[in-house]
Amino acid sequence: MTDNLNIQDYLNCADHFAANAGCRITEVDAKHAVAVMTVTDAHLNGGHVCQGGALFTLADLAIAALMNYAGQLTFGIANSIMFVSSAKEGDELRAEAMQVANHHKIPSVEVRVTNQDGMLICHVTGMGYRKATTINAAT
Repeated sequence: MTDNLNIQDYLNCADHFAANAGCRITEVDAKHAVAVMTVTDAHLNGGHVCQGGALFTLADLAIAALMNYAGQLTFGIANSIMFVSSAKEGDELRAEAMQVANHHKIPSVEVRVTNQDGMLICHVTGMGYRKATTINAAT
């Protein structure tokens, strides 16, 4: 990672969409990243469970932290989400992204989103594209 970039602090401050959704990074290193979110009334859909977009935002933040850990600007180019269980208001969600392939141009990760009981809520796969730009130069 570049000396002057802490990706956890950077994303927790600069990713306004994720922050407004209540998501934050709590762990990140070269092999994994963790983002957390508490499901609130604002996250609920018409069926009174956590909206899929909120779950995706949480997983996407963990993906961004892992793929951008080294400081090279990486954007998502393909993602897939599989919903397994519903999250409800009050649930403490944890999205853990694990590296699948750290390709120099097209990295890929897998994310498991679980609740406070360790129950799997959804599974997300993500693929990114690394640009020839450091995050510091892009800010």
